[in-house]
Amino acid sequence: MKSLEPEKLKEKRTKCIVYTRVMGYHRPVESFNIGKKGEHQERVKFIEKHNI
Repeated sequence: MKSLEPEKLKEKRTKCIVYTRVMGYHRPVESFNIGKKGEHQERVKFIEKHNI
């Protein structure tokens, strides 16, 4: 399969807005200041195991 040119890839992409819970409500991460964005990136993420 022939790879797509970078211009064509940009046309197919859409912006994804990431929300996080802050003080009981959800806020978009893009509205955070530089320091808060850094704190958000340092958070440890985990996947919960389903015990059935």
